Amino acid sequence: MAYYFRLGQIPPKRHTQFRQPDGSLYKEELVSSKGFSGIYSNLYHIHNPNNVKSIGHPSPYHWEPAKEYGLKQTHLKTTGVGTTGQHYLSARKMLMMNGDVMMGICAPEQRKMDYFFKNADGDELIYIHDGEGVMYSQFGKLEVRKGDYIVIPRTTIYRFEFNEEGPLRLLIIESHGPIETVKRYRNELGQLLEHSPYCERDIRPPGELVTESAKGEYLVQIKKGGMLHPYTYAHSPLDIVGWDGFLYPYALSIHDFEPITGRIHQPPPVHQTFQAWGFVICSFVPRLFDYHPLAIPAPYNHSNIDSDEVLYYAEGEFMSRKGIDRGSFTVHVGGLPHGPHPGTVEKSIGAKETHEYAVMLDTFRPLQLTTQALEFVDPNYPMSWTE
Repeated sequence: MAYYFRLGQIPPKRHTQFRQPDGSLYKEELVSSKGFSGIYSNLYHIHNPNNVKSIGHPSPYHWEPAKEYGLKQTHLKTTGVGTTGQHYLSARKMLMMNGDVMMGICAPEQRKMDYFFKNADGDELIYIHDGEGVMYSQFGKLEVRKGDYIVIPRTTIYRFEFNEEGPLRLLIIESHGPIETVKRYRNELGQLLEHSPYCERDIRPPGELVTESAKGEYLVQIKKGGMLHPYTYAHSPLDIVGWDGFLYPYALSIHDFEPITGRIHQPPPVHQTFQAWGFVICSFVPRLFDYHPLAIPAPYNHSNIDSDEVLYYAEGEFMSRKGIDRGSFTVHVGGLPHGPHPGTVEKSIGAKETHEYAVMLDTFRPLQLTTQALEFVDPNYPMSWTE
């Protein structure tokens, strides 16, 4: 949940006459969650948002779990991967999944989308590992850059234009349920509390409304039921003159997450950044290590009895792991203990701080690797704790 925001022109009251310069009515659209009981926004269109020109043939757009992979601690070596596909949708490679969430990478060759995308299956969280650019949606223009989490509520119609220079790599998370700020960091009115590791000042809504009034043919690829449904509209989805509400895409930089530290090693919940049905997202950022005189900065061994833990290594030196590079995934599954590699515990003693960045996904139902993940599996990782 974000906070109330408005852009552009809106009438004084909802569901009342709001007329264009030629005397015709603007077309109001309510975008709401949980029927009429969740957060929502009201949008005001120049054209009728239902004005469909043609509907194309749907095509499959889903991922299959790998069969008989087995119970293994896993390292996915995606470090050296270049582009993963020609355009934004074909480049999305989901590597792990369950009924609540999917997680993968995206590094498209084409930096500018010549179509719009609407995910009607789930909310999205996109972490920009490399790159910068602009996301255009009916809610306006959102400038995005390296280190940003972009929270995109389902059914948002958007397209990206990334800068042509420099590398481009995205971490993609798709959620069956809404992606929200952490409940324990909010008061009863939804405001982030004083001890929250980030606050509303760090959340960046769209900063400028982009209104396209011209008619023509505008392709929107809609993901629903594991299929892509091509809809062509007679006007741009960006024909909005104003909107207000609580439901909209926004960015939060991992660099604005303020770490919580202590005298002894702090557990992963202090790094929690978002919550959703069946999983949480945490951010590991540069921070001071524990300051007890006998503290051990390296994490202790841990047995997940009811969750799977995924770490995506973004930047820096990862003291508790050997053979891990920028862009690696580790998947530590419930039912098996995991912990620091041999030698890293003693080596960590006396260290004062870390400069690493990592994104963690913790699920409460088992994850499965997809068939596309198998090419990245490091076969030596399950035995890497052998001394």
